Amino acid sequence: MDRPLVALVLAGGTGTRLYPASRSDRPKQFLSFGPGESLLAETVSRVGFADETYVLTRESFADGVRARVPNAAVLTEPEPKDTGPALVYAAHRVREQVGDCVLLCLPSDHRVSGPFERVGRTAARVAVETEGVVTVGIEPDRPATGYGYVKPGPSGDGFAPVETFHEKPDRETAQRYVEEGFYWNAGLFAWTPTALLSAAAASPLAPMVERLDEADAAFDAVDPVSIDYAVLEGAENAFVVPAALDWDDLGSWDAVERVLDSEDGNAVLGDAVTIDADGNVLASDGHVSAVGVDDLVVASFDDRTLVVPKDEAQRVRDVVAELRDDGLF
Repeated sequence: MDRPLVALVLAGGTGTRLYPASRSDRPKQFLSFGPGESLLAETVSRVGFADETYVLTRESFADGVRARVPNAAVLTEPEPKDTGPALVYAAHRVREQVGDCVLLCLPSDHRVSGPFERVGRTAARVAVETEGVVTVGIEPDRPATGYGYVKPGPSGDGFAPVETFHEKPDRETAQRYVEEGFYWNAGLFAWTPTALLSAAAASPLAPMVERLDEADAAFDAVDPVSIDYAVLEGAENAFVVPAALDWDDLGSWDAVERVLDSEDGNAVLGDAVTIDADGNVLASDGHVSAVGVDDLVVASFDDRTLVVPKDEAQRVRDVVAELRDDGLF
């Protein structure tokens, strides 16, 4: 490949569904969820094969990012408006600073093991060769209802055209998608800045593309929108690179369960005692005792404690919404 490979790590979110471990001043990408480095540091290490690495974040997190990944360049967005504006803005800024390159874009809150470098380099190569927008498709190991799906067309040379994108399905539909060879849409992308900005110019993000030399005006010109909905789903030159990776999006407490050590049938982060308890997620920066309860999330950090049925873990967003309204998040 005849151009630099630039890794772009998105680290502007707070991770509201992991409250109270994550807070307005302590986003989940700064947390470790185990004995290792923070999720952000793990992500930057994962893309160590790139020629350069950028982290895109909000201004209030910038110092925390620099402290955790001092070797990465930091970009700040004027305001958080989801991945659509974020990725378009970053493509413009990186092109200004690096020139003709290819971007490998990834969230800062995933756990990944397996041949990631090979997958990342393949995605970058496909982005250059096709001059299109590329998503990495994770080969699913279960009918997950919390992820979007990608239906591939006929494949060759390590990639396939995207036939359709599908939003988060119900369980029956997810099972059918797995059986029919769909991939999880993991939010891992590759493209040249020129390809993305060209596609964005024919999308709902067009008003932003016209104003990119003035960052505040560019963000003011558009509403929050994901890159999938704004650009990829309508792109004529979208491609998917399949990836057999051990991958998890640590978006909520029930997802964190999959990466925590099990103690007597419970997933535990921190110190806990369990008696006649099974299937719980127990997370704390202190100590949790669980007696005679099953399938709960109990998370206690600082002066905050959350208790919620594990199968309703997505409702943590409702708690955060109320706390934000009261200025308490």
